Amino acid sequence: MIGEIPGVPVGQPYDSRRLASEAGVHRPRVAGICGTKTTGAESIVLSGGYKDDEDYGDVIIYTGHGGQDDSGNQVSDQSLDDTGNAALVTSYLEGLPVRVIRGSKCESPYAPESGYRYDGLYRVVSYGSKLGIDGHLIWQYRMEAALGTPPPPIKREQPPIETPQDKPDVPAGNDKPERLSSNVQRVIRSSKVKNAVKRWHKDHCQVCDTRIEVPGGYYSEGAHIQALGRPHDGPDRTGNVLCLCPNCHVKLDAGAIVINDDFTVLENGVPAGTLRIHPKHTLSLDCIRSHRERWRR
Repeated sequence: MIGEIPGVPVGQPYDSRRLASEAGVHRPRVAGICGTKTTGAESIVLSGGYKDDEDYGDVIIYTGHGGQDDSGNQVSDQSLDDTGNAALVTSYLEGLPVRVIRGSKCESPYAPESGYRYDGLYRVVSYGSKLGIDGHLIWQYRMEAALGTPPPPIKREQPPIETPQDKPDVPAGNDKPERLSSNVQRVIRSSKVKNAVKRWHKDHCQVCDTRIEVPGGYYSEGAHIQALGRPHDGPDRTGNVLCLCPNCHVKLDAGAIVINDDFTVLENGVPAGTLRIHPKHTLSLDCIRSHRERWRR
């Protein structure tokens, strides 16, 4: 199951991995990543298994699986062919949330004092490879707390961060930017709708036909033609979604690209080809007209 487990609140403690498994929060009793390349990652455990992990509370730099000996030393390179690593890539590409469980063995001020604790949903916002502490290639995933996930409790104070004196020609900035709490209303988007459109088009941009290959798969974006938020209030249906590359997505949102009823594309008022279509993907002319009217020149 991707997402929350019904009846399990954020902060739920578990005395053991077995109990967390029985609750369905993290099903494997040994592996740190639960999931597959096809489904994405259901959950991860952060419990001191990899030296290169970094935990900042609402941000986690999580090290992928593989290449360790029985003593926890990295003795070979990690690969995106590993099921768990591939699952986290899919979670990134499809924008799927991942449950995070922290264990007491993690060298982190956010780790529980004992056992394990479910700390809510996080999203994979980027990933990449580097040479780890032990000198072998590792894959790491930057994970950020999803909207609505409360920050984990701190069990001990972190040491103060020493900063150099400010230079007169460089803005000082902040080591720990202040955060303000606020109540917001947001549109709940269906990842299934966007993912269906991207799957039909095999991640090819419907405007320029670009297909972006990244380690572990392909990247595209599901773009709503008629915006979902007020005052536009577009539907979250496949007929209102295009599979686009990031460049064309920005152009669509900014009105640089509009679409005629015959699916010809105008870029800054100049004909720029015909929209790529798929027999399963029936587009809404009402949404296309609404977008075109919004950006009429």
